[in-house]
Amino acid sequence: MSEDPYSQLVSLELDRPIWERFFCVSPLVVIGSQEEDGSVDLAPKHMATPLGWGNYFGFVCTPTHSTYRNIRREECFTVSYLRPDQVVLASLAAAPRCEDGSKSMLQAVPTIPSRFTDGVFVRDAYLLLECELDRVVDGFGPNSLVAGKVIAAYAHREALRGDDRDDQDVLDACPLFAYLHPNRFAEVATSQSFPLPAGFRR
Repeated sequence: MSEDPYSQLVSLELDRPIWERFFCVSPLVVIGSQEEDGSVDLAPKHMATPLGWGNYFGFVCTPTHSTYRNIRREECFTVSYLRPDQVVLASLAAAPRCEDGSKSMLQAVPTIPSRFTDGVFVRDAYLLLECELDRVVDGFGPNSLVAGKVIAAYAHREALRGDDRDDQDVLDACPLFAYLHPNRFAEVATSQSFPLPAGFRR
């Protein structure tokens, strides 16, 4: 008899979230938004992704967070894709608020102003996006999907792919920050070509 294909699998109980029982690879970005008093808020997010093949970007947030409320009110946000050596900046952006509601740790995060929205980027991040709010989809339990349309994008020269550059050379010059939920990270500096079948189309 062949081995039971489920013999090495563990059934996960669904009475609590499954996502902390194993590691998943995600990007780590910092979302920038503007507070009601005009100050800046920065918050790291790992449930973040392009939405389709067009210029749309989305991330998961919750209505209890200032990031969600700020974006609902101002209808725009920024996205900074961090480098692995910027992990401490991500940690600072995740620091809890003070009793007065401010995030004093953000003063230690170097930023540059965005060009078309009222916001900032984390300085030296390799990819920067300015987004207008497209929609918010509530109801994923206590969470929501915040979707934006990219209205401006900037990439560091060393992070750009091109016909005259080998893809591995790009990663050598600009390794990627991979967040391994929960609470670990890795640097992606090597890669291999994916074996796509002949005639493959997206």
